[in-house]
Amino acid sequence: MASLRNQKGFTIVELLIVIIVIGILATLVLVTFTGIQQSARNTQRQTDIKAVASHLETYNAKNSYYPMWADLNNASFISTELKGLDKESTRDPKAGTTAADYQFVDGDSTSQKYGYKATKDDGTACDNDVAGDECTKFTLSYTEEGGSRKTVTNL
Repeated sequence: MASLRNQKGFTIVELLIVIIVIGILATLVLVTFTGIQQSARNTQRQTDIKAVASHLETYNAKNSYYPMWADLNNASFISTELKGLDKESTRDPKAGTTAADYQFVDGDSTSQKYGYKATKDDGTACDNDVAGDECTKFTLSYTEEGGSRKTVTNL
């Protein structure tokens, strides 16, 4: 019996304390990392929308009107009329990679889709195929993780 008391090692209580401390540290790292990822995706959304808005302004300078929602969801229109716009700029960072994920919602954004709305100056619907009814304003929107919606409008 005397030889058992002279043995060295950790008690079960010491081991449990170490495991608990490691668990707490792992939780803190995970929470911090998740927050950093969300912030990075929100920054990407802002960058995407500003890039699209810039290309829309260039299009407007050339044509004197903004494209309609259906045009902005047409891949061939984007490649010919909005040259240099990265395809990834039309997709929310949390969305998938199917063709539908690269399209805008008509109106306000959703949690994984950017929104686009083109209107006349008075805010009513526009139609670029009808003279005098062209789209003279636009609103692009994105929804941040956390739920707040941000918008960018024409200049």
